[in-house]
Amino acid sequence: MTKEGFAVRLKNACACVAAAEGELTEIDSRFGDADHGLTMAKIAKAISDAVEGSEGGIRSMLDDAAMAVMTLNGGSAVPLWNTWLDGMQEAAPAGDETDVAGIQAIFAKALEELDDMSGAKVGDKTMMDALIPASQAIAAYSGSDEDGLFAAAAKAAAEGAEASKGFVSKFGRAKSYGEKTIGTPDAGAMSMSYFFQGLAQT
Repeated sequence: MTKEGFAVRLKNACACVAAAEGELTEIDSRFGDADHGLTMAKIAKAISDAVEGSEGGIRSMLDDAAMAVMTLNGGSAVPLWNTWLDGMQEAAPAGDETDVAGIQAIFAKALEELDDMSGAKVGDKTMMDALIPASQAIAAYSGSDEDGLFAAAAKAAAEGAEASKGFVSKFGRAKSYGEKTIGTPDAGAMSMSYFFQGLAQT
């Protein structure tokens, strides 16, 4: 995968998230601060603009994206996404190309960094309900092309976000609502699922 190809996928991912702003706001309004849609739209624009303007290799592009998110004022999603993107750039190649093993390393490091910060697991009703399954699908992928890899990740993320409907919130403002949160998906899991859906588009 070339840097240009990765950039297209990242911009498509951001477009998917931005298009879901209204839905994410509605979900978050049930048990949260109703700001997740707006925050994710800001994050998506920051990533997309950084990717568009990046002049270095893949690592530089991901570093630019992480830095752009870090400077935002927003909800709890901002430091989480900054950490995830920063983890990506740590394992990314300095050059303009990477292979499937390289992509797997990028997403493995990203999950490791976010896991250290978040502490949330599958079942806690957070963005990790989509991200962990997607990351596991990437790690388990045995094919040779990135199309199959990102398709598998998108499927796993979507299934994880859907499964979050059955969980009780254990983090954030929604935690105080307890079992009332069952039946509603986690907004963070949904936005992460949309991001992976976009990554699967070329």
